[in-house]
This record gives sequence, structure tokens and C-alpha cells, in this order.
Amino acid sequence: MLIPCPLCGPRDLREFTPRGAAVTVHRPGEAAGPEAWHEYLHLRDNPAGPSRELWWHGAGCGAWLVVERDTLTHAVSRAILAEEEARP
Repeated sequence: MLIPCPLCGPRDLREFTPRGAAVTVHRPGEAAGPEAWHEYLHLRDNPAGPSRELWWHGAGCGAWLVVERDTLTHAVSRAILAEEEARP
């Protein structure tokens, strides 16, 4: 599987480390209560099909990416820098 790193171009999957669903990019604020943190930490979807995941390009440029892929076919549709995703 090739992942299209926005900084390095298409790279082999072995250069990356998956870090779970991309929802982790949107952390609760400092004033968030226990319910918001419980939801953030423990209540995640595990979809069969299209998903958005956080990947680290550790063997390359070191960028954090949000990768959109199908978990059934492993087809990657796009990847963007996580910092772009995190912007309000």
C-alpha cells in the first residue's frame, strides 16, 4: 500500500506508523469535563469501509498525516497534514 505523503510524495506503508482514528486530532478543551474526555478517549467507531486515520511518517519526514482509506480494500483516497486538519 502506498500512502501519498503531502511532503514526500507516494511512500511505502512501511515508512509509517498508524495511530488510530483521526478524531484524536480534535482534543477536548482545557475546561472540558470528564464526560468529554471519556468520549474522546474511549468511545470510537471501528468502521468497515471508509475511515479517517492518523498516521506518523516516522521513517520519512516525521509529519503527522490524516489518511483517508477504505479499511476493506486498503485503498487510500488522500492524505493531508494533521496540522491542516486541526486548524479551527
